[in-house]
Amino acid sequence: MIKIEIEVKCPYCESNEIVKNGKDENDKQRYLCKNEECKQQTFLLNYTDKGRTPYIKKLILKMAVNGSGIRDTSRVLEISPNTVMETIKGADEITDNINHKLLKKSNEEGIDIDIVPMNAIDVELDEMWSFVGDKSNQRWLWLAIDHKTGETVAFVFGRRKDEVFLKLKKLLEPFKIGKYYTDNWGSYSKNLDEKKHEIGKKNTQTIERKNLTLRTRVKRLTRKTICFSKSVQMHDIVIGLLINVLDFELLL
Repeated sequence: MIKIEIEVKCPYCESNEIVKNGKDENDKQRYLCKNEECKQQTFLLNYTDKGRTPYIKKLILKMAVNGSGIRDTSRVLEISPNTVMETIKGADEITDNINHKLLKKSNEEGIDIDIVPMNAIDVELDEMWSFVGDKSNQRWLWLAIDHKTGETVAFVFGRRKDEVFLKLKKLLEPFKIGKYYTDNWGSYSKNLDEKKHEIGKKNTQTIERKNLTLRTRVKRLTRKTICFSKSVQMHDIVIGLLINVLDFELLL
């Protein structure tokens, strides 16, 4: 009898730290990646359904962050629209609302937190309008970016209300912030330390350019478009996924 060994690698991160993880409903062997940095689920070596393959799932997410709609993706990849939506919804498990790379840099040891540290970051803050379903159902993206590099520091979604900005402010608490640059929207003046807060368009040009980049890449954010989100969940996931890819070093 000839024994054949097959090397199994994770199709998402290519790690060889793989263990068997039971069988699926079709009695096919399921595998689990043990790499702690891999945020994906279990996988199979052979899929009955084309839309379940890791390669197709990657293409679905790549098309989503490059402006393709649900039906566009379905037609191009020749899979069900339901498979496209299910895959995009699953991306919520691999995205974050804060930039952990910048957080680590901002909190290096040996810095006196009672003074403005040398590695403190100045941030630009802004809120960007969009909608879900119809224009009466507004959905705002609150964004904080590094004034120097233009990288996203943190973001949240919600109404244009103080309580939503406070969620963003809470996400920024672990960072060492030197200065806040904003426009004249009242939520900023009411909730930021005036000693660190500076209002004016002079120092918010980078975030305005960031907003334009996002609107260009995602149809859901374009002001005049017939392409819009029908659910809050899909709206937030697609935009959050793009930010993670652009600035948080998420690889698809």
